[in-house]
Amino acid sequence: MAAALLANVLYSSGFVLEKRALAALPEVTVRRPGRLLRLVLGSPLWIGGSLALGAGFAAQLVVYRTLPIAAAQGIFVSGLVLLVLLSARLLGEETTGRERYALAAILAALLMVVLSLEEGSDTVGRAAPYPLVWLLCVPSLACGVWLYRAAERRTMRRHRMPTTGVEYGVAVGLLYGVSSLAIKGVSGYWTGSDVGGALLGVLRSPYPYLLVFTGAFGLVMSQAALQRCRASLIVPVCTTVTCLYTAVLGTLSFGEALPDDPLRLGLRLAGTALAVTVLLIMPKHDKAPQAPTPVKELTPP
Repeated sequence: MAAALLANVLYSSGFVLEKRALAALPEVTVRRPGRLLRLVLGSPLWIGGSLALGAGFAAQLVVYRTLPIAAAQGIFVSGLVLLVLLSARLLGEETTGRERYALAAILAALLMVVLSLEEGSDTVGRAAPYPLVWLLCVPSLACGVWLYRAAERRTMRRHRMPTTGVEYGVAVGLLYGVSSLAIKGVSGYWTGSDVGGALLGVLRSPYPYLLVFTGAFGLVMSQAALQRCRASLIVPVCTTVTCLYTAVLGTLSFGEALPDDPLRLGLRLAGTALAVTVLLIMPKHDKAPQAPTPVKELTPP
């Protein structure tokens, strides 16, 4: 629990720092990844944000070794509350009424998932069949890249309504969902007794290669999207998709059983379902900026 909450703080702080850094940089695009990397790596503020995100990944490894995937994702979703608060405080991004309802739903979902935990009785999966991992991850990566390109094409259209970033968030969320599954797979190898054997086992698995792919593409795609859209919307959408993807497919692939007690099972499922509503109620378009009212000229009588 402590590691999960720490990961939330690190993730939220990292995204906010990167957003502030991107606001001061020229426009970046996925079509010029070399220029994008050169710009962000020249920003100390962005580097600080990326280091915070890296520390969040390390904390996530600890979480996956001690909590079932579904329970961990329910706790990770709670980080959205902190993210929205930091975005309003440090980035000046105002939340709407629908977004505030989403925060209330997230808090309720977190409480349900926490109440569903029972120390010593929940099964933590350690391994998954490699063919199943490839079967789940490769189509997900292809779908994420395709969705992102489709969102890019719509963004370039004239006379379009301002986007909130929901499409970008779904696309990047699929990539990060695969990354989360890979982190879960790596965590199963670190027993603490045989470091060399654990490292060799990781290199023989698909997980490091999935992490390299999602890390490279996720970095470029997320930075371009984060510069164009509000962090208080695009990151919650991305996080919700990632958590849902990891909770459902991760539980399936790693063979983790749901709680046997009907009450705890109901709380776990209801909390996960409630977290999904965050994505459903997010508006897909921002209000278009209103044109200034023309001032009527006074004519002499």
